[in-house]
Amino acid sequence: MVAITESLVRLGLTARDKEDAIRQTAAILAEEGSVGAGYGDSMLARERQVPTYLGSGIAIPHGMRGDAAMVRRTAVAVAQFPQGVPWGDGQTVHLAIGIAAQSDEHVQVLAALTGVLQEPELAEALGRTRDKGEILRALGGAAPAVPAEPAVMPEGYDHRVSAEIVGHAGFHARPATAFATLAKSFAAEILVGHGGKLANGKSMAALLTLGAERGAVLEIGARGPDGAEAVRALAEAVAGGLGDTDEPETPAPATRAVAAVPYRGAVRRGVAASPGLAIARTHRLRHAAPVLTEDTPAGDPAEEAKRLEAALARAHEELRVLQAEVSARSGSKQAAIFLAHQELVDDPELVGAARARVAQGLSAAAAWRAVTEARAREMESLRDALLAERGRDVRDVGARVVRILSGAPEAPGLVLPEHPVILLAEDLAPSDTAGLDVKRVLGLATALGGPNSHTAILARALGLPAVAGLGEAILGIPDGTEAVLDGDGGVLLPEPDAHDRALAEKARGERQAADAEAREAAYRPAFTRDGRRLETVANIGTPAEAAAAVAAGAEGVGLLRTEFLFLDREAAPDEEEQFQALHAMTEALRGLPLIVRTLDIGGDKEVPYLRLPREDNPFLGIRGLRLCLQRPDLFRPQLRAVARAARAAPAGAVKVMFPMVASVEEYREGRTALEAVRAELGAPPMEVGIMVEVPSAAAMADVLAREVDFFSIGTNDLTQYVLAMDRMHPALATKADGLHPAVLRLIGQVVQAAHAEGKWAGVCGNLAAEREACAILVGLGVDELSVSPPSVPELKARIRGLRMSEAKRLAERALACGTAAEVRALS
Repeated sequence: MVAITESLVRLGLTARDKEDAIRQTAAILAEEGSVGAGYGDSMLARERQVPTYLGSGIAIPHGMRGDAAMVRRTAVAVAQFPQGVPWGDGQTVHLAIGIAAQSDEHVQVLAALTGVLQEPELAEALGRTRDKGEILRALGGAAPAVPAEPAVMPEGYDHRVSAEIVGHAGFHARPATAFATLAKSFAAEILVGHGGKLANGKSMAALLTLGAERGAVLEIGARGPDGAEAVRALAEAVAGGLGDTDEPETPAPATRAVAAVPYRGAVRRGVAASPGLAIARTHRLRHAAPVLTEDTPAGDPAEEAKRLEAALARAHEELRVLQAEVSARSGSKQAAIFLAHQELVDDPELVGAARARVAQGLSAAAAWRAVTEARAREMESLRDALLAERGRDVRDVGARVVRILSGAPEAPGLVLPEHPVILLAEDLAPSDTAGLDVKRVLGLATALGGPNSHTAILARALGLPAVAGLGEAILGIPDGTEAVLDGDGGVLLPEPDAHDRALAEKARGERQAADAEAREAAYRPAFTRDGRRLETVANIGTPAEAAAAVAAGAEGVGLLRTEFLFLDREAAPDEEEQFQALHAMTEALRGLPLIVRTLDIGGDKEVPYLRLPREDNPFLGIRGLRLCLQRPDLFRPQLRAVARAARAAPAGAVKVMFPMVASVEEYREGRTALEAVRAELGAPPMEVGIMVEVPSAAAMADVLAREVDFFSIGTNDLTQYVLAMDRMHPALATKADGLHPAVLRLIGQVVQAAHAEGKWAGVCGNLAAEREACAILVGLGVDELSVSPPSVPELKARIRGLRMSEAKRLAERALACGTAAEVRALS
């Protein structure tokens, strides 16, 4: 355990503002030799991402996880500000407890701090005491963060092992999903114990109820023929972090320097969850789906059991489609929650309990609702806020299955008036937020939740202002009440008078002007400081995103995912529908290039109506260009639509890109098919390139470069194939790192091969948008970077801050590294 020494406690300080207070706290650590001089900047960067105010006048400023190299030794400093320091959102800090951690040695101090927070009078006394001993006694003699109470395993569970949770947020949804997925691969029965409780190791929902936080020790027991192997593998997975050890932090709302608006009306204060300001009438969340009760008539138990199984299967498919849609719309991280929802639908403990209730005479709907409601209440009783929030996910999945059993439409949506609204809710389920119509919903105000809830994350991805934690009283605001929702200030103001409305309109105008100024800079080309230009283009998945890409400053579309035309429907789109969609995009782009990736179905993208044969390993099967070559009924109409769009667009605007090309032969066959259609329709010549996603294409890049017009490196698939790690696997996803030196070496090889033949090479995977990757990719000689439209301005700004000579040196150092972690430590 790390001790707080007297020299690290400073009493009676004063500070101008929060930044000054944080810098003073960092200075204490620096003076004692615990951190480098730049740690204060790291603390401020962390504060902009995730507010560190805990409550009772206490904040815990600490550095960015990626800046651990600045920490020379783990230490905890205490800066006391008796007069108080405004910390934002009406919060005042009297104690700033600065943390510099190399590992987890500081967790016992944080455990003691939890006790202080539960005693406001003690916290207040520590904020004004003149005795350092009081602070040392309060924070120095903490008990371990998690009770070491051993779990009592039933008889027969002879294979046992202990493992400590190292993931940064404890045993939350993703690591619990990873644990359950791995446990299901063993025949043995598996139990997990913590704090005197036992849970089925194959049930993600049960594991969450343990409430195990970071540093907790799990007791893993198994009985069965492969029990020893099971506990060993599970313990190794827990020790390895279950995909959560070094997970990048979820970006918090972009911090912008906006002054608090001095409303004089009765504001409701909550937590700033997503930036922006909306003025509209309120509307309380209501669903179209009926609510079933325990009195729902039950049929024959055998028939009810069949209905339950069918509803669960349909819910799983809906969630798979929803995950794909949200991933295309907002990114894979935002869509990850729907993977956990699929796991809940398949959860053996929930499903088993529901089956048992059906056998006792309940209807399928009543049985499923009863077990999910009971599990949600159990999870909501946990003291860890993040784990408690997952109870909402269980309710969301419960409601989905009940809705299916009721016969309601597949997508009931929300009942909304015709006019734009600020949506009020106790909380929003992830499914609610994912399906919002942003033209009719201008903002979200919830009674519960916080800045890191799934609602907040999705609201930020959708660009909707949101305020959480406003309290149950907001649910009593009548529908149609005009209100101001200030997502930057974390307030809701119902019934603003003329004075406050004018203030809100002025603030909204000023913020819109500031945003416009930032966007205006994005329209300038991206040159490095020494004059190298990089094309910055956008990845899009819908026609509407083409206009959004232009508005964001993109210089074209580097990747159009044409799958959007084929998903969530009962039959494939015909040629005319595809042409109209492509033509609309070329019109929106006004002559800027549109690179159309032909249909990439297979692997993790399933389309039921195509009736593709089941494959044991779809990622290594018939997908991408292979599928299109085997299905001319899909390929030819798409190629004709592309050729027609090229004929109607400015010369050279439409380019074609084939996905998942593994050989020269596949590329030649695809290009021959395109050329035949082009000649038939009298369309102009088009540049034709390939996605480099398969290691064989990277290895053969020098040969392919003689024939293709360009390369676009898809780092998501290339990484998973190079490292043999499924990027959607819950335990491996965060280890499938595109900055692994093996991946970077292939990228460099492809770029060199392209340049040797006078061709260009771009990167269109998630890696292109990563802060740590930008300089390395530029240094490798990449000519184009393609990212989501909202990421374009930031990417351009990042490029403008680089020098090619420095980027090349960084890339050379990265190629010489042995691990992805070493590469990330370079930046």
